[in-house]
Amino acid sequence: MDQQTEIELQAAAFRRLQKHLMEDRTDVQNIDMMNLAGFCRNCLARWYQEAANDKGIEMDKNTAREVFYGMTMDEWKANYQTEASAEKQAAFKVAFEENVLKKG
Repeated sequence: MDQQTEIELQAAAFRRLQKHLMEDRTDVQNIDMMNLAGFCRNCLARWYQEAANDKGIEMDKNTAREVFYGMTMDEWKANYQTEASAEKQAAFKVAFEENVLKKG
């Protein structure tokens, strides 16, 4: 497979993952994703931001999240986010430290 085709397939897979998380499974909470998988929608938006920055495109966290979510974080939270239990919040602290802070 040539490199351009591989890039196009990777981009298509990313777009499908994004659609799945943003349209098909809005019921899945970021905190649950982070606790189980070590990443969430915000991580994907951050990776998008980092890729843009690596290409010399200035993009901040909020802009990257709006691009990924297709709406502001306030809109997402109002429409889809539910309250997390104390147990989930404690597990999130550990998962965030292990998967975000230590990996930078």
